Amino acid sequence: MSVENTIRDKLTEAFQPARLEIENESHLHKGHAGSPNSGESHFRVLLAAESFDGLNRVDRQRRVYDVLADELAGPVHALALTAVTVSEAERRGL
Repeated sequence: MSVENTIRDKLTEAFQPARLEIENESHLHKGHAGSPNSGESHFRVLLAAESFDGLNRVDRQRRVYDVLADELAGPVHALALTAVTVSEAERRGL
């Protein structure tokens, strides 16, 4: 299974998101120091979930990082994360 699909499956199972977008940005970092050049090392994630209600930004990110701990320790070199509540996503037009 691809890293992107693993991320999608884990985040879906853990958060049952109303919205989940995963963008593989690895091609933008080809040859970048620290990049494994695997084609699946840099991701941008937008995650909107009811389970983030009442949590601050740091707590939301910690929960996501906990779920993706294996990927962040291995193949994922960088993760740009936007973790919002469903109402925040609607207000921001995300």
